[in-house]
Amino acid sequence: MLAAVYPGSFDPITNGHLDIIKRSCRCFDKLYVAVFENQAKEPLFTVEERVSMISEECQDLPNVEVTSSRGLLVDFARVNGIQVLVKGLRAVSDFDYEFKMALMNKKLAPEIETVFMMTSLQYLYLSSSLVKEVAVYGGCVKSLVPPRVERKLVSKLHKSV
Repeated sequence: MLAAVYPGSFDPITNGHLDIIKRSCRCFDKLYVAVFENQAKEPLFTVEERVSMISEECQDLPNVEVTSSRGLLVDFARVNGIQVLVKGLRAVSDFDYEFKMALMNKKLAPEIETVFMMTSLQYLYLSSSLVKEVAVYGGCVKSLVPPRVERKLVSKLHKSV
């Protein structure tokens, strides 16, 4: 069985993330979507809320398991018998960062491969940070995130105002 993990902070999950998830789950027998905490970011949603939102959006994908983890991605992969790390790429800047991460992961776990998946063109500009910024200022995020995520995002932002 070929297992992969698609890690991220997913704060919140976007249609771009879902595109990578749906395409990846066709390539692997099992795909873990793992919510990791990013120490450099102040999250809007808790880890539990993010796992819940992703689980709702992936409920029709039988080979996808949504979870969370802390620490090194390669440790998570080893514990779960994962052979492949899936990384989504939007632009050259993503590649520069992700390439360095892939090399470090290869040094730490030579048996685990990293696969880069290019985002679909309609999501090339999309990021969770941009979605939150647009939503904070009252912009429409309808085509950027799934409807359930949009409702939770708007609700969360109104509570924190």
